[in-house]
Amino acid sequence: MKKIILILTLLSAYSVRSLCQQFTDSNLPIVVINTDGGVYIPDTPRVPATMKIIYRGPDERNYLSDQNNTLYLNYNGRISIEVRGSSSQALDKKPYGLTTLADDNVTGFNIGLLGMPPEHDWILNSLNFDPSCLRDYLCYNLSRRMGEYAPRTVYCEVIVNGDYRGLYILQEKIKADKNRVDIEKILPADNSLPDISGGYITKADKANGDPVAWTDYSYYWQPVDYIHEWPNPYDATLSQTNYIKGQFDKLATAAGSGYTSISNGYPSVIDIPSFIDFMLINELASNPDAYQYSTFFHKDRNGKLMAGPIWDLNLSFGNDLFLWGFDRSKTNVWQFNDNSGNNGSKFWLDLFNISTFRCYMAKRLNGLISQGQPFDPNEINALIDETVSQISEAVTRENQRWGTIGDYSAEIKKIKDFVTAREAWMTTNLGSFTGCNNVRVPRLVISKIMYSPRDLFGLFNADDLEFIEITNDSNSDVNMSGIYFGGTGFVYQFPYNSVMKANSSLYLAGNKTVFEKVYGFSAFGQYTRHLSDTKQKLILSDAFGNVIDSLTYSDSEPWPYADGNGSFLQLANLSFDNSLPESWIASSFSPTVITSPENVVSVTVNPNPVHSILTVVSPSEINRIILFDSNGRQLMAEPVNCETKSVDMSQYRPGLYFLRVETASGVTSQEIVKY
Repeated sequence: MKKIILILTLLSAYSVRSLCQQFTDSNLPIVVINTDGGVYIPDTPRVPATMKIIYRGPDERNYLSDQNNTLYLNYNGRISIEVRGSSSQALDKKPYGLTTLADDNVTGFNIGLLGMPPEHDWILNSLNFDPSCLRDYLCYNLSRRMGEYAPRTVYCEVIVNGDYRGLYILQEKIKADKNRVDIEKILPADNSLPDISGGYITKADKANGDPVAWTDYSYYWQPVDYIHEWPNPYDATLSQTNYIKGQFDKLATAAGSGYTSISNGYPSVIDIPSFIDFMLINELASNPDAYQYSTFFHKDRNGKLMAGPIWDLNLSFGNDLFLWGFDRSKTNVWQFNDNSGNNGSKFWLDLFNISTFRCYMAKRLNGLISQGQPFDPNEINALIDETVSQISEAVTRENQRWGTIGDYSAEIKKIKDFVTAREAWMTTNLGSFTGCNNVRVPRLVISKIMYSPRDLFGLFNADDLEFIEITNDSNSDVNMSGIYFGGTGFVYQFPYNSVMKANSSLYLAGNKTVFEKVYGFSAFGQYTRHLSDTKQKLILSDAFGNVIDSLTYSDSEPWPYADGNGSFLQLANLSFDNSLPESWIASSFSPTVITSPENVVSVTVNPNPVHSILTVVSPSEINRIILFDSNGRQLMAEPVNCETKSVDMSQYRPGLYFLRVETASGVTSQEIVKY
């Protein structure tokens, strides 16, 4: 009997090696990892290794024989690697976490693998427990199509120490990074406002050896552990833990009491669109681990608490840990309120039970399932078919290696049928969105963007010279309570009960003090972080996430050139669609660098826009008036020595001008439109 077992064992080992020898090429990238000395990869500590990624390019075939051909190596260098995951570690096919290393074999080396943005921490997702091999890939791609960040993903086939390990997804690890979760990294010294306000990445999850920051409870009194992802759970100070826990406590109190107040209800704490999107993608997939495990949150400095990114959705679309007796992914249950008790903190169900929140959730779902939108079943089926076509060859080898696939065509059909039934059930059970379908938003327009200022001879940090202008293009004053810029990377919330006058403009500055010194007048407020010098989406919303204005600018054509040359983007006409590059022009004005702070005074300028005579009235004696054109050229400078001055604008062409008024009490600058 022992001899038979030994023979079977040898035959099994031979078949694996035989498959490896047969594996010579793939339509997918090939990842070859060899640990130093061929040592086994443990859960901890990480072991040193060499990794090569063979990739000839899109639509090209990749050959294992090219592993020593530098022309076709996307990466050829050192890594440290470990087994990762929780329940998936129990399986023979392991998931891995790895770090690309610099030449010193210690320092993380940022590099863009397979077209993804540069970083040094990466995941090899083993696709365990998922016979379709596409559930994670499908959900991450759907989330990105919804406009949310989700880890970028590339399918590949992996060989470790000469052993073919099958089909994997190389994907980004969730971490604070401008190309991943774009938050300001909080540091150990950041223990007072505003620095203590962010940024954080927090997760509800299994601790897996990490210290638990705090524990909450579900409605079934199941403990929900919260863990720091950033700051490092071992580096977070007590003050930082108390602060971020306090944000969750505020959410729990507001949601539990049904507070919808803009000043102190749940809209004042959370970014509602991110919570709704997080719930909808997890509910579409009917992910039984959602809310309890692998549930991430992030908060930027001075920003709202945001849900996401999504993570680990292999148990979804009707799939579960069947071998362990679980069957929870159904088309007719809310995962935040099913009878398994795996529901996460109470605030999820509390939010859903607030009619206003549920209305916006229903409205968002209705938009997502519309024709051509991310949840349109035809779009989802097309993405599934495209993915199946991409990985079908590797799926065959995966099944030969591990025998976990089964009837693949039936599995894919099961997912498609699940989506159809699930969306019908969700639509019915979310109910009407009539009450929030046609919310009126103020006519506020992003009208100027200085995203890449010119360095003023080293006098100031160039980022401090940034600004955004917002124009109230209406005849009514606007209460700005609750209005904010959504997303991360650029953060600003208008003060409660602040008012923007009719037909007026205001500026938000990268540095309010520097703005006044350089441009000669006061900015309304100072935002957190800085504008991207290349490309950034700006979303101005009300407290419930209704979009007031939205655009994505770029430093590339067809956008006007305003990248470090002293120009800013200016909307050519307020009636134009500012999401279109052709609606903008590159404009500039000459900054007036003030070496010492001056008082900014209020003067009256009428009429504006002006055709001929402009009248300037000051409460104190005007010493001098200076007029600049939009390119910063000085056109006129006159002494005045009285409180009123008339300026003849008839000699100038129609366009934008800047009038600087210097008085005994201070200085001000105003835009003048000549028609």
